[in-house]
Amino acid sequence: MNKLQKILYRLQKLHPKEIDLSLVRIKNLCKKLGNPQDNLTCIQVGGTNGKYSTIQTLRAILMDADIKCNIYTSPHIQKINERFIYNNKEIEDNDLTDLLNVVEEINSGEEITYFEILTAAFFYGCKKYQKNLTICEFGLFARFDAVNILKKNLATIITTIGLDHLDWLPENERTIDRIIFEKTSSLLNSNIIISKQIDDKIQNKIKKGLKYNKSKKVFFNDTYSFKLGKDNFFYYEDQSGQLKLPFPNLNGEFQLPNVASAIATIRSLENLNVSNENIKNGITKIQSIARLQEIKNGRLKKLCMNNKLFIDGSHNPLGANVLNNFIDKINGNVHIILGMMNNKNHKEYVSYFKNISSLTTVDIPNQPNAIKGVELKNKLNHIQNINYKKSIEEALKSISLSKDDVVLITGSLYLAGEVLNLN
Repeated sequence: MNKLQKILYRLQKLHPKEIDLSLVRIKNLCKKLGNPQDNLTCIQVGGTNGKYSTIQTLRAILMDADIKCNIYTSPHIQKINERFIYNNKEIEDNDLTDLLNVVEEINSGEEITYFEILTAAFFYGCKKYQKNLTICEFGLFARFDAVNILKKNLATIITTIGLDHLDWLPENERTIDRIIFEKTSSLLNSNIIISKQIDDKIQNKIKKGLKYNKSKKVFFNDTYSFKLGKDNFFYYEDQSGQLKLPFPNLNGEFQLPNVASAIATIRSLENLNVSNENIKNGITKIQSIARLQEIKNGRLKKLCMNNKLFIDGSHNPLGANVLNNFIDKINGNVHIILGMMNNKNHKEYVSYFKNISSLTTVDIPNQPNAIKGVELKNKLNHIQNINYKKSIEEALKSISLSKDDVVLITGSLYLAGEVLNLN
């Protein structure tokens, strides 16, 4: 175990719970750190699905415009460093170790969750780069998310909202209305950009929830719109005019709402000085991992050399639905390798996949909160041609593949991380 791993292990032991919804502990620690978050100018990104892709779109466009950014996301896919971006670069191991050591010492053993102390550390690390634009993802429920102590927001983006993390809500309140309340009721006064939702009912519910928020509001179809042309160009339009754009460097049409909301945000913030050319160039340089990412080489790819191999970290019904839309357009057979966390609705997630040839459940290594693959198989025994294999490699070897067949590994970001680490 190296120095970074040792301190991360210690930080995980500071609170008996993984999540404890409160802002008291993060506020107390940040006060000890000098409230570094108060000096940051931020764009916040929340919602259920699409946050990461939206952030990566922002990052790519802003980098093309030579705008320096600090970026905070979670969870990480392969290594913790991914969560700490300063000056457009992922933090090095030694620098992250030093940063966490300082914050651990100042915390002085006080009870605080792992996510909270990492968030405080990110804010503290921003002190060196506080003139940069900071982009922060808020997850679970914005109202009690540790990121929700920021003071100076340029904008907040709300991506597609759906049902997820219901186990943290009272049983009688596990509804889309409660999710919308948690994600939108405490948004700071700034610019609020609402991405395309799965239907008008949800958009109208969001509008109703934001009725008394004094922010400038930018809604899909009210203020901006987009469409995919027959020529495969991406047409974006708002009050400033129309842009004819190349298809973004992302797989799947379902990513277009995320790209469009990022563009809408940038175009609503005129002081950023981002040109249309920056937008055109930027979206062709988006780097998004574990979001319908095609694996084109490496150890795992060798096990299915003549077939396409995709990984996607989706884990909720909304994610399954958009994946199924992607699958429907594939000519060959689709084989799914599935690993999930224990607290997800496994049957509902799988119910969205309508035309798959086989399903193989696997264990997710190093994740005690994951459901065992054999248990997952037993829960889904109504599915034809379902199998269990202990590892991803065994699963790939076991699938009988024909020409044009596609393999999709999905169900968890943690599983996606294992795939990338193995490959």
